[in-house]
Amino acid sequence: MEDLDRPREVAGSADRILRTLQAFGLEWDGELVRQSDRTLLYVAAIESLRARNLTFECTCSRSQLEDEIRYPGTCRTRTAAAGAPTGIRIKVDRGTVVFSDRIQGTFRQDVADAVGDVILKRRDQVFAYLLAVVVDDAEQGVTHIVRGADLLDNTPRQIYLQERLTLPRPAYAHVPVLTEPDDSKLAKSRRSVSLDSATALPQLLSVFSMLGLEVPPALARGTLAEAWGWAIGNWDIKRVPKRLNVRVTD
Repeated sequence: MEDLDRPREVAGSADRILRTLQAFGLEWDGELVRQSDRTLLYVAAIESLRARNLTFECTCSRSQLEDEIRYPGTCRTRTAAAGAPTGIRIKVDRGTVVFSDRIQGTFRQDVADAVGDVILKRRDQVFAYLLAVVVDDAEQGVTHIVRGADLLDNTPRQIYLQERLTLPRPAYAHVPVLTEPDDSKLAKSRRSVSLDSATALPQLLSVFSMLGLEVPPALARGTLAEAWGWAIGNWDIKRVPKRLNVRVTD
């Protein structure tokens, strides 16, 4: 459970996420793991980078950087003023990160050119998503990651951090995402779109179809367990489209 930013966490949201996953027939192994309980792992990762002079303290606020496309390196070579709130960034050297996504194909990015020195711990002392997921994936033995294509350009910076921490690189597959009419990602902040647990089966079958599966009509009269069993048995990642032609309209 990604709950690092506790001050912004909505009460009860974690339980609602778990109930929704269960209602749609999704299962997981072992006990629920919360990032908020794993801070010692993140501290150790930062300390290993710091010991090799791969990090620096940064006093820049979000408002100071809001007009910047990439971090300009403001604090990289200067000492933070005593008492000033500081975050921690990793020094990102120039060089292209290349990986082969199982759905989107070859993707390459020079992280230094694209985003600059990446934040690992914010000025409010909250660990960054980038650091947490990289450490979590390695510690939990994750070998394959499937997620939305909106995170494709985030992957090179994760790979960059994995290499600096000498962690294994998982295999990645970025599935296409539903979009707004203007092609922007469908987001909770833009409209209220919720999953209806009472109609889990038809929603699930619709997603199967979007992912390239030819869903037999009989599945609509079956159970969630039957739908999942059929989908797993017929899954073919080569049939997943890079883009969806489906858009959410008003």
